[in-house]
Amino acid sequence: MPQSISKSCKSIFLIAVLTLAQNFFGFANHPEAAELDSTIAHVTEEVTEVMHAIEEKEEAFNPSDMIMHHIADAHEFHLFGEGHASVSIPLPVILYTNTGLAIFMSSAFHHDDNATEVVEAAGSRLVKMHDKIYYASEAANEHGQYVEMDEAHHPHNAMPLDFSITKNVFTLLLSVIILILMFTSVAKSYRNNGISAPKGLAAFIEPIVLFVRDDIARPNLGEKNYRRFMPYLLTAFFFIWFNNTLGLIPIFPGGANLTGNIAVTMVLALCTLIITNVNGTKDYWKHIFWMPGVPVPIKILLAPIELVGVLTKPVALMIRLFANISAGHILVLSLISLIFIFQSIAVAGVAIPFTVFISLIELLVAFIQAFIFTVLSALFIGLATEEHEHHEEAHH
Repeated sequence: MPQSISKSCKSIFLIAVLTLAQNFFGFANHPEAAELDSTIAHVTEEVTEVMHAIEEKEEAFNPSDMIMHHIADAHEFHLFGEGHASVSIPLPVILYTNTGLAIFMSSAFHHDDNATEVVEAAGSRLVKMHDKIYYASEAANEHGQYVEMDEAHHPHNAMPLDFSITKNVFTLLLSVIILILMFTSVAKSYRNNGISAPKGLAAFIEPIVLFVRDDIARPNLGEKNYRRFMPYLLTAFFFIWFNNTLGLIPIFPGGANLTGNIAVTMVLALCTLIITNVNGTKDYWKHIFWMPGVPVPIKILLAPIELVGVLTKPVALMIRLFANISAGHILVLSLISLIFIFQSIAVAGVAIPFTVFISLIELLVAFIQAFIFTVLSALFIGLATEEHEHHEEAHH
């Protein structure tokens, strides 16, 4: 950027000098005036090109692209830099292509995310665009991309089956390992210390476990059933809370946004759906399909509505967690983007304090969202396992 500006200034100065010389020395009618005019035109064209390049540089920052890049999944942990000059931690790419299984590191694409570089693996030609891998076209288009674009500028090349260890998958596996090691350590300390007061990590975990048991499981599941579902509720609570907190890192280089990925929240909600309906009592299903004490025409009308309600409950769990976590990250990144949009240090004096404030609120939201998901799961399971007593009255 500074080199372009310097080059532009020199060219403008040269234009001014040549123009003054032409006018001052009366070159307008000189035989070599045409050559001088050609030189001025050439330099003017060069200045125009440089100025256009500067404008493109200035317009290059797109806050939407930056935000989506930080909260989306990727095949590598990006640290800093852009394009071929970027520095990233590569991750394994595992693809099932038309010609077989292809396994290689994401660094094979050399940080190319615009489908301009073809990677050959297991007999297939592959390109990466917007963190998705496609089969490469036979020839590049006018932009040097080995993909075919539709009218909306989206590639419509076929895609192989992608089983890669992306940064979200890596974070998922890492969080599972950390939680297993953490709770194994806590269990070991209880086994060694017996009835002694817990120490260290166990002293931190015990109040939270008691909170989940006494304020979530018991009130919603009852004394009879809460023990059966405590393992799932504890797993859901700590998994979501840990990854919500870990998900605050996407505002920094190399972060992953696990619970802000709707595929992850969908699987968590699906677990609640399966546990709820597998353990549903006869009364639970009777209240859905043939409610006691209700006239038959109303039963026929309400049964489809109640069945839809069975499916919408986990959908609400899925969207609530995904939307709240993603919204927090987007807000933080939007505040940071203001500095680059206005290109002013003064804006940083306002944006940075607000960013720190919102980040602190996000720490609270990370706990609250884990609590809400767990308490609603316990409520849904409790409604499905509750025993009902019906007293139908005869209607004459």
